[in-house]
Amino acid sequence: ENRCTRPPRLAGGRQARRDYLCAVVARIKSAVGRGAKVGHAGTLDPMATGVLPVAIGEATKTVAFMMDAPKRYRFGVRWGEQRDTDDAEGTVIETSQSRPAGSTVANVLPRFIGRIEQVPPAYSALKVGGERAYALARQGRPPQLAPRTVHVMSLTLTKADDDGAAFVVECGKGTYVRALARDIARAAGTVGHVSWLHRAAVGPFAEEDAKPLDKLVALGHSLALAESLLPVDAALADIPALPLTAREADRLRHGQPVPAHGAAPGRVRAIAGSRLVALAEVGAGQARPVRVFNM
Repeated sequence: ENRCTRPPRLAGGRQARRDYLCAVVARIKSAVGRGAKVGHAGTLDPMATGVLPVAIGEATKTVAFMMDAPKRYRFGVRWGEQRDTDDAEGTVIETSQSRPAGSTVANVLPRFIGRIEQVPPAYSALKVGGERAYALARQGRPPQLAPRTVHVMSLTLTKADDDGAAFVVECGKGTYVRALARDIARAAGTVGHVSWLHRAAVGPFAEEDAKPLDKLVALGHSLALAESLLPVDAALADIPALPLTAREADRLRHGQPVPAHGAAPGRVRAIAGSRLVALAEVGAGQARPVRVFNM
């Protein structure tokens, strides 16, 4: 939901979070020029902090691919209270006096690594019968959502005490950290909810390389701002490259297939020299353009 001109009807903190993301886009547009295209790659939960990839100009064509990238989060779970939103903003709906030991928590984590079945939180943007799940939940009609298969690449316990625990997780698109926290607590013999959540990375974009928003905006229309931006193909770094001749690049830009030069079937990043030409799909020995870049 990266179009800030048509905000959905959210409630409470979720509306505030979306308003904030739209404000981020507006501030960057103001810094680089009102006519520039600006988009962000994915929203954050209302209480979350961390990395937000922002694309400018031709880079906005990569947003859909960035949203599919794996993410890395740090998060805390508070034991003893389950909340209707599965985070600290919700209402307590169940309590438990059980406080699992760190060893107990560590022992259940392997169950949540790999391709797992996960029931999304009732307060989510998934649609049920044409309505958002969170809208139904706000009306006192929390939907019964079906389990979905998600991919958790790694899950590590970093801290544990009587009040809760902290974790680092790397996961694929569609994984709900709030649901993961809820299910870890259940598996450890108690109930719990996310007490804090920080997104440390989206695909190749890590917090160590991120720039504070205020710093970027302060640079305004300047060479320093341009030098702070990563190249367009930074978002596509994990996609195999397909080198093309100048003639092949021209054909691909005009929507025509070109030889795949032995590339394996699947998505490739077509380049001519050091210049990004297009994202292409390889099949039957040919590469066909999926998204052309006007660099």
